[in-house]
Amino acid sequence: MATPATSAIARTAGPLDGLRFEGSGPPGAADALVAEHLRLLGAQPDGSSDGSGGGRFTVSGREVGEVSAGTVWGETATDEATVQAATGIMAVHGRRDGTPRGLAVDYAATAAGVLAVQGLLAGLLARARGAGHITQVEVSAERAGLLTVSQYLAAAGAEEGEAAELAPGGPPFTSTDGTAFELETLDPGVWAAFWRALDAPEEAIRRGWRPFQFRYATACAPFPHVLHEAVRASTWERIRHAADASGADVCPLGSLADRAAEYDGAAPWELTPHDATYVPRGASDGGPLAGFTVLEAGRRIQAPLAAHVLGLLGAEVIRIEPPGGDPLRGMPPACSGISARWLALNRGKKAVEVDIKSPSDRERLREMAADADVFLHNWAPGKAAQLGLDHEHLAVANPALVYAYTSGWADRLPDAPMGTDFMVQARTGVGEAVRPAGEAPAPSLMTLLDVLGGLLGAEAVLAGLLQRERTGRGVRVHSSLLGAADVLTAPARARAAQGLDPRRPAGFRRPLRTADGWIALPDHAANPYDVSALSTEQALKRLRDGGLSAVPVVTDLADLLSSGPISRDAHGAPAVPTPWSFA
Repeated sequence: MATPATSAIARTAGPLDGLRFEGSGPPGAADALVAEHLRLLGAQPDGSSDGSGGGRFTVSGREVGEVSAGTVWGETATDEATVQAATGIMAVHGRRDGTPRGLAVDYAATAAGVLAVQGLLAGLLARARGAGHITQVEVSAERAGLLTVSQYLAAAGAEEGEAAELAPGGPPFTSTDGTAFELETLDPGVWAAFWRALDAPEEAIRRGWRPFQFRYATACAPFPHVLHEAVRASTWERIRHAADASGADVCPLGSLADRAAEYDGAAPWELTPHDATYVPRGASDGGPLAGFTVLEAGRRIQAPLAAHVLGLLGAEVIRIEPPGGDPLRGMPPACSGISARWLALNRGKKAVEVDIKSPSDRERLREMAADADVFLHNWAPGKAAQLGLDHEHLAVANPALVYAYTSGWADRLPDAPMGTDFMVQARTGVGEAVRPAGEAPAPSLMTLLDVLGGLLGAEAVLAGLLQRERTGRGVRVHSSLLGAADVLTAPARARAAQGLDPRRPAGFRRPLRTADGWIALPDHAANPYDVSALSTEQALKRLRDGGLSAVPVVTDLADLLSSGPISRDAHGAPAVPTPWSFA
């Protein structure tokens, strides 16, 4: 991960100020990212090096002792390519194309690095609270990969089939004058109005909505091909006019060079401390966050996943749901009558129904926040202030509250489109980064940024809690999908900023077809054999006999449920293992 040369945003005090860190041992999965985040949070490298010399990082200081964390690959999945193959990432990302495909960015390693920093912050927080038992944290890149596809795995193990077809197809679209773009709307009426303005057939408009709507859940959108033909027959000017008239959002695919040119050097989260009187309560039995209460008013993926991670670390998480409960509880496919995808992000949480349109219920929510440690939401920009539930309002009753907002754009790109995963991918060059050279840029239909944004949101909350514990001050934290995109594309963006080709070579992370499946070689291995006529088992044996490592590519996520570390929760839904090991 490149270190920004300059930043337009002034740095405030950090949760790791006064602490030092050093790297040691053999390289890990995400060394540069871990070192960079520790620096951004205030820790200083120990000695004359930059601190990033190995795969295990130790943070130390007089008041907290020391905690170390490392990232590891696995016994068979030994690098990014093989982890993507073994955890189902290739299968999910490849659904739009109909064959498994590797992401040309280091997605599993990036997730593992963020999880390692979370583990360090959680361990330091526990020690600052008087629990000195956590000294080491280890994060498996393979388990990190499983966490990133947990919703898709949950759906694969549900009692019923998918609500929408799993078949090739989906955006981006291309106009007649060559502009590739993404389309976004959450409203079926807006969807219909946009396509009618482009003279698309009514039947295709009707049949296209459901796969388009469910693409967040299925990672594909097999809508009628005639919709692609409608935009290919239209100029970009006409398409923009149709979007403006209908209320839809369209966004041309941006390049990594353009994103590098406008990048402001900001950290992936912003921590803003303010005066408060917080009296540390000491540690409780359980995980490093035991005894803390998190109120979560989250929708879809980003904020619910952030709260889920905090719950895995021991916090009590209380979801704020609308009257009648979260409608996504009923989203098929289900396990014991509850959405498997919803359970992947929300199992173990308590729930309280609150009508935020009601003044009395909003007051009740303020009273709940008075006794909480964290309030976390991902409402639309400006909604919290409109409701009287912004940081300033809740801090009246609880100045020591860690108020966390996970947004789309972090107010850094005022002219940006709707702040959803695929639009942020489009705007920031992710579509270029995830495809190797020689292929047309295309944002992934796997929810890359919602997931990584949720992990960064949890990291920001942990940083805020540690800062509060060390200083007694309240903290407002803000993370975003834009920050997630910048973290994910940092190496490619750095190459673009230097005038180099930002993309990986042609064919990078493309698995090899066998007679009955697919195999993936490590990133820098060359394949001397034609394995197309061999079974997967025969191909693996030939490669291994020749001294080459390779793994079979998971193509059916259900295969992961019958072996390995995935368990079942009380509802019978698949549950991926916790990504950290604390010692």
